Amino acid sequence: MIEDDRELNEGICYALEKEGYNTIKAYSLKEARDLYLKEKVDLALLDVNLPDGEGFSFCRWIKGQCDIPVLFLTARDLEEDALMGYELGAEDYITKPFSMKILKQKIKVVLKRVKQGGQELFDDGFLRIDFSAARVWVSGNECMVTPTEFRLLKQFVQNRGQLLTYTILLERIWDTGANFVDKHALAVNINRLRKKIEDQEHQYISNIYGMGYQWMK
Repeated sequence: MIEDDRELNEGICYALEKEGYNTIKAYSLKEARDLYLKEKVDLALLDVNLPDGEGFSFCRWIKGQCDIPVLFLTARDLEEDALMGYELGAEDYITKPFSMKILKQKIKVVLKRVKQGGQELFDDGFLRIDFSAARVWVSGNECMVTPTEFRLLKQFVQNRGQLLTYTILLERIWDTGANFVDKHALAVNINRLRKKIEDQEHQYISNIYGMGYQWMK
């Protein structure tokens, strides 16, 4: 829970702990980064306005460390702020004041979906992916994929049914600080992957024109 209003921070954590969750409190971005590197974190609740910066920068940073779900809880209710949150990969952008009952339900739904999506094996009878061994089989035959293609597969399966925008995929798959890539490079890799794992009867990746891609299975 990253919120500089100590009373609100402690109140939310107390309510979540009553539901059986373990919570970690942070009151600044620096404290949140330090705690994240020491603790096991499954989900981040994040304010936008913090003493040492904006929560958007922390969302970008944490998504680069590990793709855990992020829920924004903030008084900033401008449309462009909400769009920024979603563009960075947040699960939801919740404005204050909010219902604690609804927040708890959102957390429950998100963690349940992440747990299901974080499985070590995907197998629908045609496509089989062993994430722990980094191996892929198509129709019973092992399929050789590149490291980039495998990272794409992992993102799609972990976020099945969700739209992954071009920006989200570029930030999660490539180190954009070191290697400049664009939507064309992304499209080339996805098209190459689709040729390897799809046929006329089994199609997994849908191109949402002008927005991004979605895993349909």
